Amino acid sequence: MRVYLLLMLVAAAVTYLSTPAARWLARRTHAISAVRERDVHTLPTPRLGGMAILLGIVVAVLVASRMPFLEGVFTKPDVWGIVGGAVIVALLGWADDVWDLDWMTKLAGQVLAAGFMAFMHVQLTTWPIPGQLTVPGARMSLYVTIFVVVATMNAVNFVDGLDGLAAGIIAIGGSAFFLYTYALTRLDSPDNYSSLASLMVAVLVGACLGFLPHNFYPSHIFMGDSGSMVLGLVLAGATISVTGNLADVASPAQALPSYLPLLLPLAVVLLPLVDMGMAVVRRLVAGKSPFHPDRMHLHHRMLALGHSHRRAVVILYVWTAVFAFGAVALVQWHWQAVLSGLGVAVVLAVLLTLGPLRTRGRILDDDVASGAVPLSSLTLTDAPNEGRTP
Repeated sequence: MRVYLLLMLVAAAVTYLSTPAARWLARRTHAISAVRERDVHTLPTPRLGGMAILLGIVVAVLVASRMPFLEGVFTKPDVWGIVGGAVIVALLGWADDVWDLDWMTKLAGQVLAAGFMAFMHVQLTTWPIPGQLTVPGARMSLYVTIFVVVATMNAVNFVDGLDGLAAGIIAIGGSAFFLYTYALTRLDSPDNYSSLASLMVAVLVGACLGFLPHNFYPSHIFMGDSGSMVLGLVLAGATISVTGNLADVASPAQALPSYLPLLLPLAVVLLPLVDMGMAVVRRLVAGKSPFHPDRMHLHHRMLALGHSHRRAVVILYVWTAVFAFGAVALVQWHWQAVLSGLGVAVVLAVLLTLGPLRTRGRILDDDVASGAVPLSSLTLTDAPNEGRTP
């Protein structure tokens, strides 16, 4: 555990320290997010934060490659398949942030990155269900792998619409996923706790935590497509790698709680997937491209409910934590107890989302966060919604 925490810290430190350089690079290459009608931000903002995230992940993996504890992970090429795929989509995102590529070019680049991962043996060869059913044929395995990777990348990209939202969701959900992969490794291999999935999720969480101080509202830099696609690809790679670690689970009593949390990666990106699915259906029904932008994403709806920018992000964090940690709890506790606790957590999350706190909580008010109104100057009669982004 200490090795993974150290690597998480390395990724966080490198990302945090290199983000100002990414801002400088964004300005030099004109990778600036202009203010468009569908956007929430009100000022042009640099958007190459994904390059700092990539650097944090790569440096942490290179440090890990020199650690005897993780020596077994680097005997196979799959770790470099995930890192190489991340480099490909980061460069693709950089090109998109600078030149605004069309959706077909972006999709082709995503497929290329996913195909590279599959070539480096990061493939879904078994379905993540009890019984370890084999995916029929190498071609089907390739198709399924590419679909999972591309879908996860686009899901994270779709949800990246508020300051700190994507990085925070992946950090929270990834923390739960790390606890699951670590527990699974201890169950499957009591003498060796090294795991590719645990390694990649640990450095992924670290990179997100290092980026958040620069990205939380009011943001100084966006991660851009170069960041959101890297987050999605690394998460997908870790998910695929963990599906091969369940063959040696001993008894049916152990198997059920071990298999159920394979829904955890879905829980991590549940909000992005729901948002993406609703957007695709909505746009196709309207006769538009599924990639046509609009202002009807989940985060836009949160703002429409009256939440401030910060409060909307924090509430979406809460929903992510509810589902992600609810799924990982199945490893440790009986499913009936977990469902009872999950029910209580969902009720509390609904109250936070739809209840009176929509217009309360001064420290989460946008004008206070931006320094426009000092927190000490507010009174109970002040209207916390004034000055918020519509």
